[in-house]
Amino acid sequence: MAKPAQGAKYRGSIHDFPGFDPNQDAEALYTAMKGFGSDKEAILDIITSRSNRQRQEICQSYKSLYGKDLIADLKYELTGKFERLIVGLMRPPAYCDAKEIKDAISGIGTDEKCLIEILASRTNEQMHQLVAAYKDAYERDLEADIIGDTSGHFQKMLVVLLQGTREEDDVVSEDLVQQDVQDLYEAGELKWGTDEAQFIYILGNRSKQHLRLVFDEYLKTTGKPIEASIRGELSGDFEKLMLAVVKCIRSTPEYFAERLFKAMKGLGTRDNTLIRIMVSRSELDMLDIREIFRTKYEKSLYSMIKNDTSGEYKKSLLKLCGGDDDAAGQFFPEAAQVAYQMWELSAVARVELKGTVRPANDFNPDADAKALRKAMKGLGTDEDTIIDIITHRSNAQRQQIRQTFKSHFGRDLMSDLKSEISGDLARLILGLMMPPAHYDAKQLKKAMEGAGTDEKALIEILATRTNAEIRAINEAYKEDYHKSLEDALSSDTSGHFRRILISLATGNREEGGENLDQAREDAQVAAEILEIADTPSGDKTSLETRFMTILCTRSYPHLRRVFQEFIKMTNYDVEHTIKKEMSGDVRDAFVAIVQSVKNKPLFFADKLYKSMKGAGTDEKTLTRIMVSRSEIDLLNIRREFIEKYDKSLHQAIEVNDGSTSERRSIPYGSGSLASPV
Repeated sequence: MAKPAQGAKYRGSIHDFPGFDPNQDAEALYTAMKGFGSDKEAILDIITSRSNRQRQEICQSYKSLYGKDLIADLKYELTGKFERLIVGLMRPPAYCDAKEIKDAISGIGTDEKCLIEILASRTNEQMHQLVAAYKDAYERDLEADIIGDTSGHFQKMLVVLLQGTREEDDVVSEDLVQQDVQDLYEAGELKWGTDEAQFIYILGNRSKQHLRLVFDEYLKTTGKPIEASIRGELSGDFEKLMLAVVKCIRSTPEYFAERLFKAMKGLGTRDNTLIRIMVSRSELDMLDIREIFRTKYEKSLYSMIKNDTSGEYKKSLLKLCGGDDDAAGQFFPEAAQVAYQMWELSAVARVELKGTVRPANDFNPDADAKALRKAMKGLGTDEDTIIDIITHRSNAQRQQIRQTFKSHFGRDLMSDLKSEISGDLARLILGLMMPPAHYDAKQLKKAMEGAGTDEKALIEILATRTNAEIRAINEAYKEDYHKSLEDALSSDTSGHFRRILISLATGNREEGGENLDQAREDAQVAAEILEIADTPSGDKTSLETRFMTILCTRSYPHLRRVFQEFIKMTNYDVEHTIKKEMSGDVRDAFVAIVQSVKNKPLFFADKLYKSMKGAGTDEKTLTRIMVSRSEIDLLNIRREFIEKYDKSLHQAIEVNDGSTSERRSIPYGSGSLASPV
């Protein structure tokens, strides 16, 4: 069994089998393959319940007892994907990797994805073992074979990785970090063409700890993540390899969680990828992969494998997975600890929120008002000028333009814009022209008027705004519609959902820090209302009121501590439990609050992705978020979007929005921030 680093917890899903007897297992396998047909259940039960070290002992015992090669017999008796999986488990890890690489470069064509996955993710020690295993198994030099089957910068980076000489010192030099940031910036963004050698040297040799700091500083220095520069400067398999290296530097388990999800999503399953990862990570970090998978894709790895595979192949994969994180009682302690640590990181993180739209330099409201008047005068409308001015001015500057426009021309700029542009472009431009509180008030009014209610819009706005923003919205709503927001919510919603919205709409969330004793009491209330407490107490109506009060009025720092204490108390994640135990609008509202507390930019990134996913685009949601967050945290949202969905928000909008003028008006930002990230 692979041993964790000193002081680290074992994170594999397969353990040494207690009471292990290699002779007994060898005899059972021989019996399972003797005669006509084979007992596949017995085979999978033994092999998936033993560690790799124990399987090697079984191989030795099998040969000693029967003079036969166990792997050869398994190949003869089994077929298809099940055979590939079982045989993969029987090989030592390095030999399994060697076989995968040999298959990837044999015959016509090369499986570059396999090469990238293995060579980008293995440690120095694993790389040295792989090279030796390849030499032993095939009597060939792995480096020579890779050079013979690949080319260009892709080949050079593979060869660098193959050396297994990445620095492993955790002591990081701040001066060297700054130097590497500058070298990468000058090799890509500041250079005509790209100095690929610098990217190869730095990303192929520096330690993981060093590179994580380089990536952080690169973002601060350039305003964009290193992934964006790689996408912009590199191409083809070389680009894919470098992105994989970056992902593995950031988090190897997250890289594999993403690979597993992509292997099973959509029509068909990439079984080779699925088998390779489940075999290779089962004794390394499968518990981490499972937890990240569940958190990132809102479903368990176990359930996705179960729905995507069949037969003994499915049973074997599920054994390697080790448990269903969606099943009652299966949110296992190790994964709960990971979730606890994620809340801890959320609590201590001090992320600077940044919008993409900033005040224009050398702002001249007089010139802007005249340019807008000219753009709308006469036949036709100069949409380009309108878009260019309005998306490159802050909201405060737009209000000055409105005032100047009225002073100069005796006309209302908003009315003129309404008459000149239409459709989704009009909705976006007019939204940008409104003061933020009045824009939110209008969105809430629209969500409640006419037949039906847009509950999702109500939740999105009221669950994410600060106290100051909520108070400003209340004033704007009263001013614009001569009715209080609370009265409007009361007449258009009902039950617990109405109570939640009205509580949020008061803007009375506490703004202090955490109180540990109170957090433990609050966590106990959450456990009782979600029906997972050991000793429920109090009547349900009282508990429901207390739970609503906790989520709607406690400060963000305090709620983070509540959610951590909830995990410690129950071994469950609060968001996951709310989704399972509650339903309807109440569930959606509580989930939105929890997600906002944990990571508000990620909440909006998810909303944007869902608005553009599938057939058609939810233009209202897309517009509402892009307008309302453009001066608050849209840059942070963009970063979360590319981290989670492996494509930029810019790319997603371009693919999903067919109108050129609407795309141009999306407030990505100005200057260097306007580049697609």
